[in-house]
Amino acid sequence: MFDDNDDLEEMTPKNLPIYKKGQEIYKVVREIADLIPEENEILQDIKMQMLSDAAMLTVKVAGAEGGDLYDIRMQNAALIRKAANDLMVQNHSLESYGFEYVEYFNIVRNLIEEYRLLFIDWVEGFDKWNYITDRWGLFNPPGVGPHDKDPDDDIPFNPD
Repeated sequence: MFDDNDDLEEMTPKNLPIYKKGQEIYKVVREIADLIPEENEILQDIKMQMLSDAAMLTVKVAGAEGGDLYDIRMQNAALIRKAANDLMVQNHSLESYGFEYVEYFNIVRNLIEEYRLLFIDWVEGFDKWNYITDRWGLFNPPGVGPHDKDPDDDIPFNPD
């Protein structure tokens, strides 16, 4: 028997491989962050940034999936890319400020590489025909420009 609730549950972002990998990254970052000494204020600031960047890897996937429109999905994808890139280089900051276990961060870097490959496939799956023209010109599907005429302008509006 078909159950609509089961079908909806399968379609949640939490079931996507990219979301699951983001959760894995967050968990590892959290474990490494827990090793940062509380008395070191600079490392504590880096810790907060690392946790924020790691959280973006799932939060923005959920936002993209919920937004559905191409430009919204691409905006979220850009934020994910920035967070992943920022997280990828945090080991340098940790090392610069004397974090004792910086070698553990190589685990995060390897996971981010796995995430990047999932990201490429995920973005490739975005529906390029489900869009609203981005008048800023950053997140339009291929072939659509910020100055293009909006096809919805041809739909007559009748308030009655």
